[in-house]
Amino acid sequence: MMNVFGGKSIIVTGASRGIGRGIARNFAANGGRVMLAARNEADIHDAIEDITKAGGTARGVACDVGDWASVQRLIDETARAFGGVDVLCANAGTYPQTRIADMDPDEWDEVLRTNLKSNFLCVKACLPQFAKRPGGRVVLTSSITGPFTAFPGFAHYGASKAGQLGFMRVAAMELARHGATINAVLPGTVLTEGLAANGQAFLNSAAACIPLGRLGTVDDIANSVMFLASDFASYVTGQTIVVDGGQILPETGDAVGAI
Repeated sequence: MMNVFGGKSIIVTGASRGIGRGIARNFAANGGRVMLAARNEADIHDAIEDITKAGGTARGVACDVGDWASVQRLIDETARAFGGVDVLCANAGTYPQTRIADMDPDEWDEVLRTNLKSNFLCVKACLPQFAKRPGGRVVLTSSITGPFTAFPGFAHYGASKAGQLGFMRVAAMELARHGATINAVLPGTVLTEGLAANGQAFLNSAAACIPLGRLGTVDDIANSVMFLASDFASYVTGQTIVVDGGQILPETGDAVGAI
């Protein structure tokens, strides 16, 4: 275990599975004290058990990231447990696939509540902590969908992910007074439990569209998140890193086959 984040207090939302769980695991493996936040307490418990068995430090809080009171409790409990908040990884997200013609307005509102409003709430709640401990870091999990690419059924998801970047750029200006930074990682297609459920044929087809010839892993995303949260990125703020194996680069559908 390395000690890059030794003594650091880190919050990861949406940490019970997928990319968030991988981010939390990697922070803990590098010395961070990690607070895992998600809605499902049983899944949080399983993720914490994995981290502690590997020698890491982790606790968990059931949290609805779209609810102001719930987010405030998350920040307060983290500060009590670990002495403050140094890093916020706003990773929680939802991605139901529904075409615009079939989409209920309530579904639109829920996706933006979970994916976008939650970023505002979490950053706002962390401001007093960052004021006390200069050098805070915020890393958002956005996506290539919305900022760069599109797929039918993800109008709400794409809007939320593009919206995160607009919020991030303004927040970078406002956080600077506290010496804090905020940046975003934009994953491409990443092999998570949810993606794997689509079957091997789907996974093979998805990988064939990526110049590097493979799907991303949760560790690929976590590595970029940790860079942005580390002292190595202390002069980087309001920026994005696309982590997609070159997925957004092909000009035509057959361009990858020409490599």
